Amino acid sequence: LWRELNNFRAPCSPRHKQQRNTRPILVMPREIITLQVGQCGNQIGGEFWKQLCLEHGIQPDGKLRDLPVDSDNEHGLMPIHSTYTAHPDHAGPNHMQGSSSTPSNASHSFIDDRKDVFFYQSDDLHYIPRALLIDLEPRVVNKLLANTTSNSSPYHRSLFNEENVFIAKDGGGAGNNWASGFRQGEEHHEQVIDMIDRESDNSDSLEGFVLCHSIAGGTGSGMGSYLLEALNDHFPKKMTQTYSVFPNWDQTQSDVVVQPYNSVLTLKRLTLNADAVVVLDNTALNRIAVDRLRIPNPTVDQLNSLVATIMAASTTTLRYPGYMNNDLIGLMASLIPTPRCHFLMTGYTPLSIGDYYYQNQNYQNLNQNANSSVGNNATTAAASSDGDASNADTTIP
Repeated sequence: LWRELNNFRAPCSPRHKQQRNTRPILVMPREIITLQVGQCGNQIGGEFWKQLCLEHGIQPDGKLRDLPVDSDNEHGLMPIHSTYTAHPDHAGPNHMQGSSSTPSNASHSFIDDRKDVFFYQSDDLHYIPRALLIDLEPRVVNKLLANTTSNSSPYHRSLFNEENVFIAKDGGGAGNNWASGFRQGEEHHEQVIDMIDRESDNSDSLEGFVLCHSIAGGTGSGMGSYLLEALNDHFPKKMTQTYSVFPNWDQTQSDVVVQPYNSVLTLKRLTLNADAVVVLDNTALNRIAVDRLRIPNPTVDQLNSLVATIMAASTTTLRYPGYMNNDLIGLMASLIPTPRCHFLMTGYTPLSIGDYYYQNQNYQNLNQNANSSVGNNATTAAASSDGDASNADTTIP
């Protein structure tokens, strides 16, 4: 045995070293399963998958294009540079600040991406999202699964796995009641958990879950809270990150009278059972659309496209390999100083649609905008960049 160990530790000849260096390195993907719960969760989830399909060159029917299509050709907006910061003002919440820019219009002959993180490939070579569409009423989910190629819903039914769609049989919804959504989540526990188990068994190295929901309604808050507890019990060693839409501050702008109660009850589950919570402020989204993008009456789809841009920017390092933050654990380890301090707030700069504004931007200006928005109130920060730039250009001083 000792002789075998010595032979194993013996230095290799230069020829063997050259052969070993030229051997391709296989990196096991760290899959992430996305749970879209409720009307809001499925709407922002649909925009998120639209953004990922554009960035990875996947057609609406799941087939791969010859060359990936830049999302700025479709929307004039593509996240490239992002910064995340944690804020110490609250005992629980952290805040996340982001900035982004658009790459040049030069075509890419090859992009080294990891589609397996959020997609899996079926036997007929179609890419299918690792997503579960969960709702207690069928309207929004049926719109996502509509077999149409119009601009409002550019999806085919073959993009999503129909076995991962859960709609309550009565289809009555939760009525904006947290208790009703939590109770119905408990009633349909076995069916939903079986769907999650089937999707996790289809993964080689599952890293965690991403939950998209709203904390003010009934299904996203109530059933989402129950799913957070169920995931924490059923998968205790897997990470759970949420993209949570927070309601408007002004109560007169909401038609849900009980949204404060729904929000407080959901915040307790987010604090105890989630590893990272990305705060999406509905008031800030409306203010950005009106003040920055000059949209007098922003629609829900326009606001959801902003959310999808943030979600795609925050997962860039997971989908495109780099020298650091290549998995969710490594990304969140640098952002969360204590387990309870895991609330992150998002930001995005520059906010514009069109090529003229981006032509006058560079990474130095983006770093200055990120520093001015963060200020001196950040306890932790992490930056991720994508595009034709060196590490020195994208470093935040």
